[in-house]
Amino acid sequence: MAGSNFVDYVKIFFRSGKGGAGSPHLHREKFVPKGGPDGGDGGRGGHIILKGNAQFWTLLHLKYKKHIFATSGQAGASAQKTGADGKDIIVEVPLGTVAKDAETNKMICEITEDGQKQVLIEGGRGGLGNTHFKTSTNQTPRYAQPGEEGKEGWYILELKILADVGLVGFPNAGKSTLLSVVSAAKPKIADYPFTTLVPNLGIVSYRDMQSFVMADIPGIIEGAHEGKGLGLRFLRHIERNSILLFMVPCDSDDIHQEYKTLLNELKNYNPELLDKKRILAITKSDMLDNELIEEIKKDLPDTPYLFISSVAQKGLQELKDLIWLQLV
Repeated sequence: MAGSNFVDYVKIFFRSGKGGAGSPHLHREKFVPKGGPDGGDGGRGGHIILKGNAQFWTLLHLKYKKHIFATSGQAGASAQKTGADGKDIIVEVPLGTVAKDAETNKMICEITEDGQKQVLIEGGRGGLGNTHFKTSTNQTPRYAQPGEEGKEGWYILELKILADVGLVGFPNAGKSTLLSVVSAAKPKIADYPFTTLVPNLGIVSYRDMQSFVMADIPGIIEGAHEGKGLGLRFLRHIERNSILLFMVPCDSDDIHQEYKTLLNELKNYNPELLDKKRILAITKSDMLDNELIEEIKKDLPDTPYLFISSVAQKGLQELKDLIWLQLV
Protein backbone atom coordinates (compact mmCIF):
# COMPACT_ATOMS: atom_id res chain seq x y z
CA MET A 1 0.00 0.00 0.00
CA ALA A 2 2.07 2.89 -1.26
CA GLY A 3 2.00 6.05 0.79
CA SER A 4 0.81 8.22 -2.11
CA ASN A 5 -2.01 5.79 -2.86
CA PHE A 6 -3.50 5.57 0.62
CA VAL A 7 -6.53 7.82 1.04
CA ASP A 8 -8.66 7.50 4.17
CA TYR A 9 -10.71 10.73 3.94
CA VAL A 10 -12.77 12.23 1.13
CA LYS A 11 -15.39 14.97 1.03
CA ILE A 12 -17.99 14.67 -1.73
CA PHE A 13 -21.10 16.59 -2.79
CA PHE A 14 -23.88 14.03 -3.31
CA ARG A 15 -27.29 14.67 -4.85
CA SER A 16 -30.09 12.13 -5.12
CA GLY A 17 -32.50 12.19 -8.06
CA LYS A 18 -35.73 14.18 -8.22
CA GLY A 19 -38.99 12.22 -8.35
CA GLY A 20 -40.90 12.24 -11.65
CA ALA A 21 -44.14 14.19 -11.90
CA GLY A 22 -47.49 12.42 -11.83
CA SER A 23 -49.55 12.62 -15.02
CA PRO A 24 -52.82 14.66 -15.19
CA HIS A 25 -53.88 12.80 -18.36
CA LEU A 26 -57.58 12.17 -19.08
CA HIS A 27 -58.60 9.08 -21.04
CA ARG A 28 -59.58 9.86 -24.63
CA GLU A 29 -60.39 7.57 -27.57
CA LYS A 30 -62.71 7.49 -30.58
CA PHE A 31 -65.93 6.49 -28.84
CA VAL A 32 -64.99 7.75 -25.36
CA PRO A 33 -64.72 11.52 -25.73
CA LYS A 34 -64.95 12.16 -22.01
CA GLY A 35 -63.14 9.33 -20.25
CA GLY A 36 -61.98 9.59 -16.66
CA PRO A 37 -58.50 10.29 -15.32
CA ASP A 38 -55.83 7.74 -16.26
CA GLY A 39 -52.57 9.54 -15.41
CA GLY A 40 -49.82 7.33 -13.99
CA ASP A 41 -47.47 8.04 -11.09
CA GLY A 42 -44.00 9.46 -11.53
CA GLY A 43 -40.96 7.26 -10.87
CA ARG A 44 -38.83 7.88 -7.79
CA GLY A 45 -35.48 9.62 -8.07
CA GLY A 46 -32.27 7.62 -7.89
CA HIS A 47 -30.77 6.85 -4.47
CA ILE A 48 -27.14 7.36 -3.48
CA ILE A 49 -26.07 3.99 -2.05
CA LEU A 50 -22.84 2.95 -0.32
CA LYS A 51 -21.71 -0.64 -0.84
CA GLY A 52 -18.95 -2.49 1.00
CA ASN A 53 -16.22 -4.03 -1.14
CA ALA A 54 -13.66 -6.22 0.63
CA GLN A 55 -11.25 -5.80 -2.31
CA PHE A 56 -10.80 -2.10 -1.56
CA TRP A 57 -8.33 -0.94 1.10
CA THR A 58 -8.45 2.79 0.44
CA LEU A 59 -10.75 5.60 -0.75
CA LEU A 60 -8.29 6.50 -3.52
CA HIS A 61 -10.85 5.82 -6.27
CA LEU A 62 -13.03 8.61 -4.84
CA LYS A 63 -10.27 11.15 -4.23
CA TYR A 64 -10.96 13.19 -7.37
CA LYS A 65 -14.74 12.74 -7.48
CA LYS A 66 -16.09 15.90 -5.88
CA HIS A 67 -19.65 15.68 -7.21
CA ILE A 68 -21.80 12.56 -7.60
CA PHE A 69 -25.40 12.91 -8.82
CA ALA A 70 -28.15 10.33 -9.23
CA THR A 71 -30.65 10.70 -12.08
CA SER A 72 -34.26 11.84 -11.78
CA GLY A 73 -37.36 9.66 -12.12
CA GLN A 74 -39.46 9.84 -15.27
CA ALA A 75 -42.91 11.41 -15.35
CA GLY A 76 -46.03 9.23 -15.32
CA ALA A 77 -47.94 8.67 -18.55
CA SER A 78 -51.44 7.89 -19.83
CA ALA A 79 -53.11 4.52 -19.26
CA GLN A 80 -51.85 4.68 -15.67
CA LYS A 81 -48.27 3.98 -16.74
CA THR A 82 -45.76 4.65 -13.96
CA GLY A 83 -42.63 6.53 -14.93
CA ALA A 84 -39.28 4.76 -14.73
CA ASP A 85 -37.27 5.18 -11.52
CA GLY A 86 -34.08 7.20 -11.64
CA LYS A 87 -30.88 5.16 -11.76
CA ASP A 88 -29.36 4.53 -8.33
CA ILE A 89 -25.71 5.47 -7.90
CA ILE A 90 -23.78 2.77 -6.04
CA VAL A 91 -20.55 4.00 -4.47
CA GLU A 92 -18.25 1.13 -3.52
CA VAL A 93 -16.16 1.70 -0.42
CA PRO A 94 -13.70 -0.36 1.66
CA LEU A 95 -14.89 -2.08 4.80
CA GLY A 96 -14.62 0.22 7.81
CA THR A 97 -15.90 3.30 5.97
CA VAL A 98 -17.97 5.76 7.99
CA ALA A 99 -20.24 8.34 6.31
CA LYS A 100 -20.85 11.68 8.02
CA ASP A 101 -22.80 14.83 7.30
CA ALA A 102 -20.06 17.39 6.60
CA GLU A 103 -22.10 20.23 8.09
CA THR A 104 -23.05 18.64 11.42
CA ASN A 105 -20.31 15.96 11.58
CA LYS A 106 -23.07 13.53 12.57
CA MET A 107 -22.45 9.91 11.63
CA ILE A 108 -25.02 8.56 9.19
CA CYS A 109 -23.88 4.98 8.63
CA GLU A 110 -20.89 2.65 8.60
CA ILE A 111 -19.99 -0.13 6.20
CA THR A 112 -18.38 -3.15 7.84
CA GLU A 113 -19.34 -6.16 5.67
CA ASP A 114 -18.60 -7.17 2.11
CA GLY A 115 -21.65 -6.53 -0.08
CA GLN A 116 -23.42 -4.49 2.62
CA LYS A 117 -25.58 -1.76 1.09
CA GLN A 118 -26.72 1.39 2.85
CA VAL A 119 -28.81 4.17 1.35
CA LEU A 120 -26.93 7.39 2.07
CA ILE A 121 -29.49 9.73 0.45
CA GLU A 122 -32.94 8.66 -0.72
CA GLY A 123 -34.21 9.85 -4.06
CA GLY A 124 -37.29 12.06 -4.20
CA ARG A 125 -40.65 10.29 -4.32
CA GLY A 126 -42.55 10.28 -7.59
CA GLY A 127 -45.70 12.40 -7.78
CA LEU A 128 -49.13 10.76 -7.80
CA GLY A 129 -51.10 10.73 -11.05
CA ASN A 130 -54.58 12.25 -11.26
CA THR A 131 -56.28 8.85 -10.79
CA HIS A 132 -55.51 9.18 -7.06
CA PHE A 133 -57.54 12.39 -6.82
CA LYS A 134 -60.77 11.18 -8.38
CA THR A 135 -63.75 11.50 -6.00
CA SER A 136 -67.52 11.27 -6.26
CA THR A 137 -67.69 15.05 -6.55
CA ASN A 138 -64.60 15.47 -8.75
CA GLN A 139 -64.79 12.84 -11.50
CA THR A 140 -62.16 14.37 -13.78
CA PRO A 141 -59.31 15.95 -11.78
CA ARG A 142 -57.01 17.76 -14.16
CA TYR A 143 -54.08 17.96 -11.79
CA ALA A 144 -51.41 15.63 -10.41
CA GLN A 145 -48.58 15.81 -7.90
CA PRO A 146 -45.17 17.11 -8.90
CA GLY A 147 -42.22 14.88 -8.05
CA GLU A 148 -40.42 15.37 -4.76
CA GLU A 149 -37.09 17.15 -4.98
CA GLY A 150 -33.95 15.12 -4.44
CA LYS A 151 -31.67 15.85 -1.48
CA GLU A 152 -28.14 17.16 -1.70
CA GLY A 153 -25.23 18.12 0.47
CA TRP A 154 -21.58 17.61 1.33
CA TYR A 155 -20.70 14.31 2.97
CA ILE A 156 -17.50 12.97 4.47
CA LEU A 157 -16.37 9.39 3.92
CA GLU A 158 -13.79 8.31 6.48
CA LEU A 159 -11.97 5.00 6.56
CA LYS A 160 -11.26 3.29 9.88
CA ILE A 161 -9.09 0.28 9.20
CA LEU A 162 -10.54 -3.07 10.23
CA ALA A 163 -7.78 -5.11 11.85
CA ASP A 164 -7.53 -7.62 14.67
CA VAL A 165 -4.45 -6.03 16.20
CA GLY A 166 -3.45 -2.36 16.16
CA LEU A 167 0.14 -1.39 16.96
CA VAL A 168 0.30 1.61 19.28
CA GLY A 169 3.53 3.41 20.12
CA PHE A 170 5.62 6.51 19.76
CA PRO A 171 7.68 6.99 16.58
CA ASN A 172 10.65 4.58 16.34
CA ALA A 173 9.10 2.07 18.77
CA GLY A 174 9.68 -0.72 16.23
CA LYS A 175 6.11 -1.11 14.94
CA SER A 176 7.00 -1.21 11.26
CA THR A 177 9.90 -3.60 11.90
CA LEU A 178 7.61 -5.99 13.77
CA LEU A 179 5.02 -5.92 10.99
CA SER A 180 7.66 -6.57 8.33
CA VAL A 181 8.99 -9.58 10.25
CA VAL A 182 5.72 -11.33 11.20
CA SER A 183 3.88 -10.66 7.91
CA ALA A 184 4.57 -10.12 4.23
CA ALA A 185 3.93 -6.37 4.54
CA LYS A 186 6.85 -4.14 3.55
CA PRO A 187 6.39 -0.81 5.35
CA LYS A 188 9.04 1.89 5.06
CA ILE A 189 11.54 1.61 7.91
CA ALA A 190 14.14 4.16 9.02
CA ASP A 191 15.57 5.56 12.25
CA TYR A 192 13.80 8.92 12.18
CA PRO A 193 10.35 9.90 13.50
CA PHE A 194 7.26 9.55 11.35
CA THR A 195 8.75 7.12 8.86
CA THR A 196 5.28 5.61 8.66
CA LEU A 197 2.95 8.18 7.14
CA VAL A 198 0.06 5.85 6.35
CA PRO A 199 -1.35 2.80 8.16
CA ASN A 200 0.05 -0.50 6.89
CA LEU A 201 -1.78 -3.81 7.06
CA GLY A 202 -0.21 -7.23 7.30
CA ILE A 203 -1.67 -10.73 7.52
CA VAL A 204 0.12 -12.69 10.23
CA SER A 205 0.21 -16.46 9.75
CA TYR A 206 -0.46 -18.53 12.84
CA ARG A 207 -0.42 -22.20 13.73
CA ASP A 208 -2.58 -24.68 11.75
CA MET A 209 -3.05 -22.39 8.73
CA GLN A 210 -4.81 -19.68 10.76
CA SER A 211 -4.13 -15.96 10.54
CA PHE A 212 -5.01 -12.53 11.88
CA VAL A 213 -4.65 -8.99 10.56
CA MET A 214 -2.20 -6.54 12.13
CA ALA A 215 -2.21 -2.79 11.47
CA ASP A 216 0.79 -0.52 11.92
CA ILE A 217 -0.68 2.85 12.91
CA PRO A 218 1.58 5.90 12.35
CA GLY A 219 3.39 7.01 15.50
CA ILE A 220 1.52 8.84 18.22
CA ILE A 221 3.14 11.68 20.17
CA GLU A 222 2.07 13.38 23.37
CA GLY A 223 -0.79 15.74 22.48
CA ALA A 224 -1.89 13.63 19.51
CA HIS A 225 -5.54 13.85 20.64
CA GLU A 226 -5.25 17.62 20.15
CA GLY A 227 -3.99 17.14 16.62
CA LYS A 228 -0.26 17.36 17.32
CA GLY A 229 2.08 15.34 15.13
CA LEU A 230 0.00 13.08 12.88
CA GLY A 231 -2.59 13.22 15.66
CA LEU A 232 -6.26 12.88 14.89
CA ARG A 233 -5.57 11.80 11.33
CA PHE A 234 -4.72 8.27 12.41
CA LEU A 235 -6.08 7.82 15.93
CA ARG A 236 -9.46 6.88 14.44
CA HIS A 237 -7.95 3.75 12.88
CA ILE A 238 -7.36 2.36 16.38
CA GLU A 239 -11.11 2.42 17.09
CA ARG A 240 -11.72 -0.66 14.92
CA ASN A 241 -8.96 -2.90 16.30
CA SER A 242 -9.90 -5.80 18.59
CA ILE A 243 -6.60 -5.75 20.49
CA LEU A 244 -4.19 -2.89 21.06
CA LEU A 245 -0.53 -3.92 21.13
CA PHE A 246 1.41 -1.19 22.92
CA MET A 247 5.06 -1.09 21.92
CA VAL A 248 7.68 0.60 24.08
CA PRO A 249 11.43 0.20 23.43
CA CYS A 250 13.50 -1.21 26.29
CA ASP A 251 15.85 1.81 26.19
CA SER A 252 12.99 4.19 27.02
CA ASP A 253 13.71 6.48 30.01
CA ASP A 254 10.60 5.18 31.79
CA ILE A 255 8.68 2.31 30.19
CA HIS A 256 5.73 2.54 32.61
CA GLN A 257 5.37 6.28 32.10
CA GLU A 258 5.57 5.99 28.31
CA TYR A 259 2.83 3.35 28.39
CA LYS A 260 0.67 5.65 30.57
CA THR A 261 1.24 8.55 28.18
CA LEU A 262 0.09 6.45 25.23
CA LEU A 263 -2.91 5.26 27.21
CA ASN A 264 -3.76 8.85 28.13
CA GLU A 265 -3.71 9.94 24.47
CA LEU A 266 -6.19 7.20 23.60
CA LYS A 267 -8.38 8.07 26.58
CA ASN A 268 -8.51 11.74 25.64
CA TYR A 269 -9.36 10.87 22.05
CA ASN A 270 -12.02 8.28 22.87
CA PRO A 271 -12.48 6.82 26.39
CA GLU A 272 -14.06 3.69 24.92
CA LEU A 273 -10.64 2.67 23.60
CA LEU A 274 -9.65 1.78 27.16
CA ASP A 275 -12.21 -1.05 27.09
CA LYS A 276 -10.21 -2.89 24.42
CA LYS A 277 -7.86 -5.74 25.27
CA ARG A 278 -4.27 -4.58 25.67
CA ILE A 279 -0.84 -6.19 25.44
CA LEU A 280 2.48 -4.48 26.18
CA ALA A 281 5.51 -5.45 24.11
CA ILE A 282 8.91 -4.21 25.29
CA THR A 283 10.85 -4.02 22.02
CA LYS A 284 14.56 -4.20 21.11
CA SER A 285 15.04 -6.53 24.09
CA ASP A 286 17.95 -8.30 22.41
CA MET A 287 20.00 -5.52 24.02
CA LEU A 288 19.05 -6.76 27.51
CA ASP A 289 20.55 -9.49 29.64
CA ASN A 290 18.48 -11.50 32.14
CA GLU A 291 19.45 -9.26 35.02
CA LEU A 292 18.21 -6.12 33.28
CA ILE A 293 14.98 -7.84 32.24
CA GLU A 294 14.25 -8.80 35.86
CA GLU A 295 14.96 -5.21 36.93
CA ILE A 296 12.57 -3.78 34.33
CA LYS A 297 9.82 -6.23 35.32
CA LYS A 298 9.62 -4.64 38.78
CA ASP A 299 8.09 -1.47 37.39
CA LEU A 300 5.77 -2.64 34.60
CA PRO A 301 2.03 -1.87 34.45
CA ASP A 302 -0.60 -4.45 35.31
CA THR A 303 -1.03 -5.51 31.69
CA PRO A 304 -0.01 -8.74 29.91
CA TYR A 305 3.53 -8.07 28.66
CA LEU A 306 6.32 -9.66 26.66
CA PHE A 307 9.93 -8.85 25.87
CA ILE A 308 10.49 -9.09 22.13
CA SER A 309 13.06 -8.33 19.46
CA SER A 310 11.94 -8.23 15.85
CA VAL A 311 15.51 -8.14 14.54
CA ALA A 312 16.67 -11.09 16.68
CA GLN A 313 13.32 -12.91 16.25
CA LYS A 314 13.02 -13.09 20.02
CA GLY A 315 9.63 -13.69 21.70
CA LEU A 316 7.65 -13.38 18.46
CA GLN A 317 5.98 -16.79 18.63
CA GLU A 318 5.04 -16.16 22.27
CA LEU A 319 3.59 -12.80 21.18
CA LYS A 320 1.48 -14.45 18.46
CA ASP A 321 0.29 -17.06 20.95
CA LEU A 322 -0.78 -14.35 23.41
CA ILE A 323 -2.56 -12.35 20.68
CA TRP A 324 -4.40 -15.47 19.45
CA LEU A 325 -5.43 -16.35 22.99
CA GLN A 326 -7.01 -12.89 23.37
CA LEU A 327 -8.67 -12.98 19.95
CA VAL A 328 -10.52 -16.28 20.33
